[in-house]
Amino acid sequence: MAEIVLGMWTSHGPTLSTTPEQWLLRVAADKRNQQHPFRGETYDFDSLVALRKDEGLAEACSLAERERRSDGCQRAIAEMADRFAAAKVDVAVIMGNDQRELFLEDVTPAVTIYLGDTIWDQPATPEQASRMPPGIHEAEPGHSPPERREYPTLPELGMKVCRELVPQGWDLAVSKRLPEPPGHWSSGAPHSLGFIYRQIMRDQVVPNLPVIINTFFPPNQPTARRCFELGRAIGQVIRGWDKDLRVAVFGSGGMSHFVIDEAFDQKFFEALRNRDAEALCAIEDKHLQSGTSELKTWIAAAGALFDTNLKGDVVGYEACYRSEAGTGTANGFVAWQ
Repeated sequence: MAEIVLGMWTSHGPTLSTTPEQWLLRVAADKRNQQHPFRGETYDFDSLVALRKDEGLAEACSLAERERRSDGCQRAIAEMADRFAAAKVDVAVIMGNDQRELFLEDVTPAVTIYLGDTIWDQPATPEQASRMPPGIHEAEPGHSPPERREYPTLPELGMKVCRELVPQGWDLAVSKRLPEPPGHWSSGAPHSLGFIYRQIMRDQVVPNLPVIINTFFPPNQPTARRCFELGRAIGQVIRGWDKDLRVAVFGSGGMSHFVIDEAFDQKFFEALRNRDAEALCAIEDKHLQSGTSELKTWIAAAGALFDTNLKGDVVGYEACYRSEAGTGTANGFVAWQ
């Protein structure tokens, strides 16, 4: 039978693929945003500055601190990639998300199982790059290859997931190819997958099953509990797969952003450390919005991994602030082996 031998949770955002100076390219957008989710409420930029004035965030987002925290992230990524290589896995299951890179407003599935024989990625065209928000195109080398590439996938496992989960009451969308709508700003695999391919697998991509969860866009975001149950059900399918294969399971996304909440992140780490499923499942949707919503991919991966004998802990954590309002991305990395 297939055996899950590696579990990894990793952030994947632009701060991991841009310079500390380039982090500030997103501050203008932060200031325009009137609806920043933070601790269950929403705030404009100036209100966040006032609310968090005693947290020392001006120092935390200084260039010296940005450089230090960027270096910490790069060390953690290197450690994660080394551990992935050492595990010698045969295949992987990646719990990822989409940010209008694949699905547009015409249809937004809650959960999609990718059934194609391969999945492709490529860099943006100059025209696509011109329509990306500041600071997004600059991060592209961290998740997109320099030319179009086809990566191997696992339609056999994807079909097995669908055949076993649909009778259990799971309403799953499926896709056999990536959409290529004319004029779309993005093309190829979403960055939640591309980051894993490029930076954790170091372009040595093993056959993988993408599971795309709509974490970002109301009104059909699966709850934290539903994501955990999804991961647990997929984990059971993996362990019942009649293949002599070593499997890695990834949760790709998070941590708290685009307003950082270090206390929230530490509680999340503690829930992973203690295999506290109920603590994860009980997180209300109001705390899992905007970029922080990507932690639902971590919760799905936890559902698959809590039933294993794997052990591990935090490889790295850096709160990568870019403004005195606390905007930025908290980057976390966890490995179980």
